[in-house]
Amino acid sequence: MSSSSPFSRLLSEERPIAALWGCQLHAGTRSYVVKEDDDFLEHLLLLKTICLGADAGDELHVVAVDSRNTYQEPKPLPVAALRASVLPMINLKCLELVPPVTFVLKCGAGPVYLSGQHVTLEDDAKYEAPEEEVSKEDVGDEDDAGAS
Repeated sequence: MSSSSPFSRLLSEERPIAALWGCQLHAGTRSYVVKEDDDFLEHLLLLKTICLGADAGDELHVVAVDSRNTYQEPKPLPVAALRASVLPMINLKCLELVPPVTFVLKCGAGPVYLSGQHVTLEDDAKYEAPEEEVSKEDVGDEDDAGAS
């Protein structure tokens, strides 16, 4: 598989488990946090779509993201500016974010819907552990055969 995406390279080395993910931002809930799991696995959040709800007013709605994988000091960076009459929805080409991630509705009353995938990468090394135990036993058998 030839791809320039670091995520694509990870997919070939590890076993991905993807789940549909989504949240809603509005005047009552202006931020949403995707927390980091304490399971020693690598997690990625792939943001794919941001769209306004049917009840959204024709005002500017700005959605910002604060993530651990931002280049400079952590602060919410705008990723979408939507207006119902001009641009009610944006498709992102899988914006890769590393939890913890905070989504913030910087302006507008919403509702704004965010959707994508929450991907957990399982390391293949844990599946190879039984094979390593067998190979150690084989080495022991070879030493016994060489001694006789």
